[in-house]
Amino acid sequence: MSVVSIRIGMAIAAVSLPVGTSAAAEMSPDWTLCINEGKANPPDIAINGCTAVIRSGGKSPQELAVAFTNRGLAFRAAGDLDRALADYDAAIVLDPGYPLAHNNRGAAWRDKGDLARAIADYSEAIRLDPGSAVAFTNRGAAWRDKGDLDRAIVDFEEAIKLDPKLATAFTNRGNAWRDKGDLDRAAADYSAAIEIDPTNAIALNNRGSTYLIKGDIEHALLYYSEAIRVDPNYVLAFNNRGNAWRDKGDLDRAIADYSEAIRLNPRSGVAIVNRGNAWRDKGEFDRAEADYTAAIRLNPRNAFALNGRGLVHLRLGDIDGSIADYDAALRLDPQLADSLYGRALAKQRKGDHGGADADLAAAKAIRPGIAEEFTK
Repeated sequence: MSVVSIRIGMAIAAVSLPVGTSAAAEMSPDWTLCINEGKANPPDIAINGCTAVIRSGGKSPQELAVAFTNRGLAFRAAGDLDRALADYDAAIVLDPGYPLAHNNRGAAWRDKGDLARAIADYSEAIRLDPGSAVAFTNRGAAWRDKGDLDRAIVDFEEAIKLDPKLATAFTNRGNAWRDKGDLDRAAADYSAAIEIDPTNAIALNNRGSTYLIKGDIEHALLYYSEAIRVDPNYVLAFNNRGNAWRDKGDLDRAIADYSEAIRLNPRSGVAIVNRGNAWRDKGEFDRAEADYTAAIRLNPRNAFALNGRGLVHLRLGDIDGSIADYDAALRLDPQLADSLYGRALAKQRKGDHGGADADLAAAKAIRPGIAEEFTK
């Protein structure tokens, strides 16, 4: 028995504009480090430079606001969101009319998942600077995170009006169109972003994903490969190209791409589960089980990993282990039709025909064609 499994991870990357830096009136060595033009230095060096500026004395409130904002940007780049927020707060107290501080604080709030505060800060940045395409794009991305796609698209369109060459605004609008199911508009926006910036790896990846969703595997592979050429460390593009190879039936190449994604990010549960699916498709159940277990170890609430391991246990004859994994997956997602159907098969083998019939009926109610999928 084989199964068409739920694929995870063929995600289209979400894009948020990088929040910028400001020029200071006097470019001393400390200011140069603090401004960190082009991100020439790692975050800790920029933090040290900004700290030296803040402690040096003799700076105006506006200059200190710039230093705090840039240090906040460096703290955010280093993953320390609490210190970043504290610095943005200090900058806003010093200069309440500084739009970049509000924009950057909004980005930190978005990173923390507080979308209401993020939107409020982006809106204040827009009020202070109505011509900021960056702030409109960032607020649009937050609206999209919140699920309000129509408001997101309105903000992206305003950003594009303000700056028709802002590739990230097109990429973000493409993401929103994709979420709304309008793949043609999404593809057009990704193509526009690529035309503006042919090295935009995110737009290249996302364009590939619209092709994959439509079933055009060859074009998907071309765009994923170009995204990888532009950014050889792009984990999502390797994972997505692995999905395309798997759809094409080339499991060895799929496994190679998933393995590279895992090498680049050993905590990528998506790539680990996808590689497990490919090992399972090859009939190498021990390797598949190892990958699913590794993904569960990273995140015990990974329903897809539990579902995959449940099927492997079923194939290996471990009926109790299979049911335990399916039970755990269904506690996390009661609408997971694959787990309901797999558990039904396991219950049949245990002689629990009543329980099997109930699971079969529930699975078919969610996905009427699931029986045919399992018999492929």
